[in-house]
Parts: sequence; structure tokens; C-alpha cells
Amino acid sequence: MLDVQCAGDGHHQRRSYDAPFREGAVRIVLETGKSAAEVARDLGVHEGTLQTWVHRAKARAAAEAAGGLDESEREQLRRLR
Repeated sequence: MLDVQCAGDGHHQRRSYDAPFREGAVRIVLETGKSAAEVARDLGVHEGTLQTWVHRAKARAAAEAAGGLDESEREQLRRLR
């Protein structure tokens, strides 16, 4: 899901993408072998944004594989801080 807001002066504000959209975009990059640039163009997302999502997903997967905190544990830790 994409939420685009336009300021009164015609400039776009920051776009907001929901988690299922971000996860799906990352999955396309990781599972199809398409480049982030190609997928970003297909989905209308800035290439750097998609690359950030992919990088974060890979980092999360590596941390979980190494016995690090999973997403729910990280969220719980954030709430406790």
C-alpha cells in the first residue's frame, strides 16, 4: 500500500509504504534475481529506498541465523527502553 501526500505548494511529502508492500518488494529482489533498480522501476519506488529495505532484510536474516534477536524480541526491547 502506498500513501502519497502532496503539500499545498505542489511538492510531494515523504511516501509511506506498508509492511506487506515492503516485504513483497524485497522478496521479488531476493527470489527472482532481478536487480533492485529493475524492481524499483517496476513498482514505482526509489531505487535507494528498495536497496535499504533489502539491506535491512538481509541483516535481520543474518542476525536471526546467528542466534540474534528476532523481530518480536527487538520490538519488545524497544518498548522496554
